[in-house]
Amino acid sequence: MNGSFPQRIVCLTEEPTETLYALGEQARIVGISGFTVRPAQARREKPKVSAFTSARVDRILDLEPDLAIGFSDIQADIAKALIKAGVEVWISNHRSVEGILGYIRRLGAMVGAGERADVLAAQAAAHLTAVREAAAGLPRRPKVYFEEWDDPPITGIRWVSELVAVAGGEDIFPERAAMPLARDRILADPLEVARRAPDIIIGSWCGKRFRPAHVAAREGWESIPAVREGEIHEVKSPIILQPGPAALSDGVDALYSIIREWAGRHA
Repeated sequence: MNGSFPQRIVCLTEEPTETLYALGEQARIVGISGFTVRPAQARREKPKVSAFTSARVDRILDLEPDLAIGFSDIQADIAKALIKAGVEVWISNHRSVEGILGYIRRLGAMVGAGERADVLAAQAAAHLTAVREAAAGLPRRPKVYFEEWDDPPITGIRWVSELVAVAGGEDIFPERAAMPLARDRILADPLEVARRAPDIIIGSWCGKRFRPAHVAAREGWESIPAVREGEIHEVKSPIILQPGPAALSDGVDALYSIIREWAGRHA
């Protein structure tokens, strides 16, 4: 290994862990997020030192990292504590599909695996193109409501909105994709979902099990086409709510499968 690149990396979220494993650079990882599920191997091999909004800073420092990688303003307090302790920190804040591809390339470059990262990003982009082309042949494009949290309802995270379009659907709240902070994407009036009448409802509640029956039972939602027809589905949060490689592979594939089956029933 080249000593000019970080050798002891703590990953505060899942996407750097998944990316580094995909690049064959997992030996550099000395600590991971407790929410990590991809790859499964990481959970067996690496110590868990953080959640999403909190971290065991003392345990992280014991690992003597030369780089900590996190995501979003929500991890600002963790980053501050580590920076004050002398740890170099990179907090990414990519929110789009192009941002995920760029993130893969930047992370690869940071560990001296730029060429492999370019290949990984190119493969992900090619997969998205293949899904988009397949979806273009569907007889209808359903209106889709994607919910990332239930209480309060939150929707419109940008890369998911873009992946819904790639997979052949139309996000019913496209205007919210421009809002990077979750608090700005809260639905103040959940009945707005009923007014926009989605054909498909997809839930992915970060960190807890999605409950379709609870969604269907919401006051005023009985008129929604998706509720009437039982088109309420789950996409597991680790493959769609992490802005990393999984969203561009398993995540978009799960969206496309749901939309393709709906389109086949409504041709």
